[in-house]
Order: sequence, then C-alpha cells, then structure tokens
Amino acid sequence: MPDSNISQFINPSTFILLGFPGLEMAHVWISIPFCAMYTIAILGNFAIIYIVKTEPSLHAPMYYFLCMLAVTDLVLCTSILPKTLSIFWFNSREISFSSCLTQLYFIHAFFMTESGIFVVMALDRYIAICNPLRHSTILTNHAVAMIGLAVVLRGGIIILPYLLLARQWPYCRTNIIPHTHCEHMAVVKLACSDIRVSSYYGLFVVFCVTGLDVICIIISYTQILRAIFNLPTKDARLKTFGTCGSHLCAILAFYIPRLFTSLTSRFGENLPQHFHILSANMYLLLPPTLNPIIYGVKTKQIQDRLHRVFTHFRAKIFPWCSDSQTELHGEQRGNTVLGPRP
Repeated sequence: MPDSNISQFINPSTFILLGFPGLEMAHVWISIPFCAMYTIAILGNFAIIYIVKTEPSLHAPMYYFLCMLAVTDLVLCTSILPKTLSIFWFNSREISFSSCLTQLYFIHAFFMTESGIFVVMALDRYIAICNPLRHSTILTNHAVAMIGLAVVLRGGIIILPYLLLARQWPYCRTNIIPHTHCEHMAVVKLACSDIRVSSYYGLFVVFCVTGLDVICIIISYTQILRAIFNLPTKDARLKTFGTCGSHLCAILAFYIPRLFTSLTSRFGENLPQHFHILSANMYLLLPPTLNPIIYGVKTKQIQDRLHRVFTHFRAKIFPWCSDSQTELHGEQRGNTVLGPRP
C-alpha cells in the first residue's frame, strides 16, 4: 500500500461503529434488553450507594467496598451503553479517534478495578471470619481509603499500555469497527502492522493479572471455608457462610463471562460475528446489572434498609395506603394482644 494511504489512516479522525453487523433491522429490538439492563444497573447501584451512605449501621469496611463496587459498575456500564443505545436508536455510528481510545481505556481500566475490588472484599471476609478481633484495627477507615486508591491506580496503570499501543499502530485498512463499542481487540485488529504485542499483553492481563486476582480469592475462601467448618454448630456454620454467599455469586457473574469472552475473541474464529459482539457486551453489562440484585437479595441489612426507604416513599406518594396499612397493623396487634373481638 502506498505511503500516502498509510499516513492518511495512521490517526483516523473517526471510527465507525456498526453495532451488530447484519442485524441492523433488529437494532431497536436488541436495544430493549440493553436498555433494561442499563436501567437496572443505574437504579440498583445508586440505591446501594444511597443506602450505605444514609444508614449509620452500614458504615463498615464491607459496605464501603460494596460502594466502591457500585461506583465502578456505574462507570463501567456508562462507558458503553449511551453510545451503544445511540447506535441502536439514532444510527449515530461515528466516534472520534480520541473518544474511541478513551472509551477503550475506561472500559478495561474499570474492569480491572472491579477485579481488584473483589480481591479486597475477599480479604475483608477473610479477616472478619478468621481474625474477627483484629478486623476493626486492620481495616480502619484510612486503610480502606488507601486500599481503594491503590485498586483504582492499579487498574489505570495496568491498562495504560492498551492505550499507548493502540495509539501508535497505523490504521491503514479501514476505520470501520464491527462492534457496539471500542473494545480492545476489535480496535487493534484494524491496524495494518504486527499487533502481536497488543495481543500478547492482553493475554498477559487476562491470565496473569486477572488470574492472580482469582488465585488470591481462592486462597482467601479456602481459609474461610476451613474456619467455617471448624465452627461447633451447623447453625453457626450456615450463618457465617451466608455472609459470603453474595460475594461468591458476584464473583462468578464477573469472572466467568470475562474468561469466556477472552477465549472466544482469540480462538473462536468459526463462531458468528454477532455472537462475539454479544458476549463482549454481556461480560461488561452482567456484573453491573446483577451485583445490586445479588447484594440486595442476599444482604439482610440492605434488604431492611431498602424496605424502610420504600415504605417511606410510599407513605409520601400514597398516604391513604400508608394510613390503611397502619390501621390494619394496629388492628392485628390489638387482636394479638386482646384476643378476637366479639
């Protein structure tokens, strides 16, 4: 290819995102579950942050880390969904070169941040169960803040080579990205030079960095399970394990789709293109959507606080319902205390 054509596309002014190529007529229908997941993620994660902020009994390391997770989920889904929905609804496919690389960086940096948060949440559960007397002295508010800052910096630094490498490649083939967002491999595959460095570094991040996170979580839960099985009664074991149930569910919802997507994007060449695009979206959208549901259902303190908030808002919006419910509860209490009326 002539040098003039190469120089023309070294830094293309815009990329064109196609969404789901070949399924353009179904984009509006595809947008329905995407929009529903985004709505659940926004409302659910804001609810988690609000509940923890306004409930003094939840001002503890476990819930501070949960708030960090909620903020990360909000950034993660907001990095991709507004642009994706604009493609589906308004056919707005153009994205500038710098905006595309910024989106790429935020997606992967906050994904790594979320992985780090799961590690420190596992550490919190390990200390709370295996060393309960030292929990408050080890995980002070200052320590929690420093851990949160370190996790964010780690995610940003690890993903920085993604951005630097993607910026230096010459894009002399095309500026059309067959995807809904600027995913790392979808962008660098457009380069006309040898991109093995980007590919190998991506595999290093997946298997070494993320893999190390998974190993740390496994080690933590091995120690936790050992401590749980040493408890004297079955009720104590179930109650203690219940404090870890939501975390384990969230971990599975986070790592399994990511591992599946990473493997299929590099080795699943025979799979349909729209399958790759869908899986790349799901590993980013499922955790922000499921995490508030998992923690809301599994964590009794959040359930109770959410119920009180809902009751308060219902009393303001539908006061007659509140009054009737109050009378009903009062009558039931009277019947309980005084016995049935004649």
